[in-house]
Amino acid sequence: MLTHDAAREWIARWDRQQEGYLPDREERFTALIDALEALDRPDPLVIDLGCGPGSLSARIVERLPEARVVSVDADPLLLGLGRAAYPGLTFVPADLRTPGWSDLLGLDRPADAAVSTTALHWISGPDLLRVYTELAGVLRPGGLLLNGDHLDSDDVTPELARLERALHERETERVFGAERPEDWRAWWEAVSADPALAELDRERTTAGADHHGSESHLLSEHVEALRAAGFGEVGTLWQRGNNRLLCAVRG
Repeated sequence: MLTHDAAREWIARWDRQQEGYLPDREERFTALIDALEALDRPDPLVIDLGCGPGSLSARIVERLPEARVVSVDADPLLLGLGRAAYPGLTFVPADLRTPGWSDLLGLDRPADAAVSTTALHWISGPDLLRVYTELAGVLRPGGLLLNGDHLDSDDVTPELARLERALHERETERVFGAERPEDWRAWWEAVSADPALAELDRERTTAGADHHGSESHLLSEHVEALRAAGFGEVGTLWQRGNNRLLCAVRG
């Protein structure tokens, strides 16, 4: 059985391995939640897209206890960890690339915001436009998409893109040096070796939840898809190297 304490330990380990790729991860979380707070609504309805085990969702309700967060992911194992660790959150199994995912959310009013961190770059091409178009349909006018991710500008400003990556690499080196945290692959290998997670791991394999397909790592891909989907203003609210918080306002 997966206990609450064991799930929290696995999520803490998840957070550490993610910080190995994002030494300023907590700063990005803080900036994102600051933007939610600036909506000046005490009880915002928020959709967490590609929520993983709920790291961002949990931080939102810690800062904004009246917020209602609906957390969406396609990975049964990560959802299982989230449900065991954060019983007060709402987790919804859904693949954003499958049209109709928003019907599964159980929303009773348009959402005030959608958030995501290090997830939407796994969606590319026509799927990206479909996701943003469907998202626009469940956000209120003036609602926000807040997407924290590594997004590059090589197609528009290649020298700036090179410098942004250099800043990120140097910061990572300053923070960790040779003592890098456990990486993504090692975390998943450890998960597969834990008997308490065996059932969830089998569900994950059956569901084919591994990442696949090409990545949408260019900033321009997301900006163009958002504008085509009906979002008006699109811009970067926070940035450190090529790690940025992209914000789009639903028209």
